Amino acid sequence: MAGVSSPPPMDEKAKRTRDLLASFYTNTSNSNSAAPSSPSAASNLTPRSPSSLDSINSPSFDASSYMSLLVQKSNLEGLLQKHVQMAAEIKNLDTDLQMLVYENYNKFISATDTIKRMKSNILGMETNMEQLLAKITSVQSKSDSVNTSLFEKREHIEKLHRSRNLLRKVQFIYDLPSRLNKCIKAEAYADAVRFFTGAKPIFEAYGDSSFQECKRASEEAINTVIQNLQEKLYSDSEPIEARAEAVVLLKQLNFPVDNLKTSLLEKLEDCLLKLEDESKDVSVGEISKTFRAYLIIFPDSEQRLIELAQGLFSRRYDAVRDQLKKRMLSVDLLELLGIIWEDVSTVDQVLPEAALPAYSLESTCSSIRQHISIAFSHLQHEISDAVAGSQSKSNEGRDELDLQIVLENSKKAAMQGSLDLLVELRQFFDEKLELLPKLRELITDWVQEGFQGFFQNLEKHFILLSGSSTNNCPLGESNHSGVLTQSPDKLPTGLVLVLSQLAVFIEQSVIPKITEEIAASFSGGGVRAYEYGPAFIPGEICRLFRSAGEKLLHLYINMKTRKISVVSKKRFTTPNWIKHKEPREVHMFVDILLQELEGVKIEVKQILPCGVIKRHRNSDSVGSGSTNSSRSHPNAMREDKLTRSNTQRARSQFLESHLAKLFEQKMEIFTKVEYTQESVISTVIKLCLKSLQEFVRLQTSNRSGYQQIQLDMEFLKAPLKQLVDDDDAAIDFLLKEVNNAAHERCLDPIPLEAPILDKLISAKLVKNKDLSASPL
Repeated sequence: MAGVSSPPPMDEKAKRTRDLLASFYTNTSNSNSAAPSSPSAASNLTPRSPSSLDSINSPSFDASSYMSLLVQKSNLEGLLQKHVQMAAEIKNLDTDLQMLVYENYNKFISATDTIKRMKSNILGMETNMEQLLAKITSVQSKSDSVNTSLFEKREHIEKLHRSRNLLRKVQFIYDLPSRLNKCIKAEAYADAVRFFTGAKPIFEAYGDSSFQECKRASEEAINTVIQNLQEKLYSDSEPIEARAEAVVLLKQLNFPVDNLKTSLLEKLEDCLLKLEDESKDVSVGEISKTFRAYLIIFPDSEQRLIELAQGLFSRRYDAVRDQLKKRMLSVDLLELLGIIWEDVSTVDQVLPEAALPAYSLESTCSSIRQHISIAFSHLQHEISDAVAGSQSKSNEGRDELDLQIVLENSKKAAMQGSLDLLVELRQFFDEKLELLPKLRELITDWVQEGFQGFFQNLEKHFILLSGSSTNNCPLGESNHSGVLTQSPDKLPTGLVLVLSQLAVFIEQSVIPKITEEIAASFSGGGVRAYEYGPAFIPGEICRLFRSAGEKLLHLYINMKTRKISVVSKKRFTTPNWIKHKEPREVHMFVDILLQELEGVKIEVKQILPCGVIKRHRNSDSVGSGSTNSSRSHPNAMREDKLTRSNTQRARSQFLESHLAKLFEQKMEIFTKVEYTQESVISTVIKLCLKSLQEFVRLQTSNRSGYQQIQLDMEFLKAPLKQLVDDDDAAIDFLLKEVNNAAHERCLDPIPLEAPILDKLISAKLVKNKDLSASPL
């Protein structure tokens, strides 16, 4: 037990258990051993007196001494407590010892069996070992005798073997010229170089004496090999592997190949140019092998090879971008990018320092973004052609422009074109190109930005296509500021109305549909979405096209009103109203005005839906007093004729008109223009009548001039009410305003009598009926 190393620190209970076991096995061994043979031995076993009460756990513990010491140092109560304590410790130790024995019983049994087997196996081993030693000694003695007898013969054989090898070398030297010539004929230049380099040390040592002739013939042959290798190196018909092998062989022959590096690199550059021209004789695989060979042959040419490789793929991506200037399908672009990426991967295995994958990723990003931008631009041209293309057909003298067909074609181009473009761009996510997963978020941003920019540019293009600019309209053209005014020689007015309705369609149908598709296929985004929010903002685009539709609708109304105003201005500025003749019929200006308004109705009915507009009604005061129709004026004038002069009557009617306006109910003539037939036609008519009123105010007329205006306005009443259907009150009001303006500017404002007025109007109606019935 003394030889066992000290165990790691343990608690008090574990230490006591260990000590008990140690004492148990010690006592057992002592009981089995013999008694001491001398008194001195017995005296050695006599226990010594313990020095303290703590020695109870020591190996030299003596019970009687311990008790004597305990009685001397403790009183009766202390002895009783010590008794109880020791009884408890004895019981615990017995329990621990019993558990320890139970736990190690199987181990004790197994150890006992093992010891028994070891004893039985070792009994005959010593005899066997002695026999083995005798046999080994016999074999060793016989081996020594054999070596002694064969020693001389072995030395002789080794000497002969060295002589044979030397003769073979000599024979090889003498046969080297013929071997080299055979290799030259068979074009086995690698063998020739290997043979010559193997014999070169011998030539250097004995070439000037014993093997002088062999050396000269071998050098002549190897010079031929060098010439042939140079020819192979410069031959364009030789594969790149053969040329690389030629350079390696020349380097083994200590030929200065560094002088050939410049010309070889120039040849490599020519090969790269052939590859760009899609030559079938040169592939990227061969170029990659060439790069690998050059790196082995010319280690210092790595930077130049990197420049060549980068230049190669830079020109290839430039060629792709040139092809993208024309409309290219996404699948074709992906095919080109896939081919280039495979070539990049091939070359990158040889030249990783060129960082071609990173450059390829950047160039692929640029190409895809350019492709998306051009696709949206092409879609804008398709929509523009659907609108403006019809104008060219109309200008070529073909049939009258069918605005409904133009609108339907434009709607189809906007809706279906946008959806088709989304389907095409979705192929960037479906294609199994290694680069595309890295670009998914970027492509999502680009598509969303593309649609945002596309719709913004399309709205600007609509305004530009209409030939418009944002200015304040002149008086008489619109009662709004900041609306669109048109430059001359632009789109026909009907196509401006088509653009207005197309803007409404894009706002109400196209943008919601595109928003759904983007949410399904191009949702999320990359860094831009996290920092600035989504690139595509449908609400902003809807507001943009809503505003554009309203501007274009007002532009259409202003264009039509301006055209009619030109005719009206000519009508009222050309004649001399002071000397105007007595009216005999409705003026032809009325026919021109109605013809223009009928043209507005035809265009509007092709584009806009029917609707109900707000009716304008006057209060009772509007229909009384001097605001009655012109038919009530003759009776009043005939009564005044008996008592007043012409001058007094004019002054009185002027005062009555102004007094009546004080009691009239204010009427809202110009309401918000809506996308309906009635609203647009009504607004055009109101603006035309308002401009007529302004032109009439600028002219001073005699009685006949006033009566001519009265006749024309009275005739217009019925056709205008038919055009606007449900806005009679506003038409009556505005026509009356024109009559009042003429009345105010007339020197002798005596109106036509009702019978004469009816007769002239009836005559005009009959004339118009005859004209419409007669063939042209």
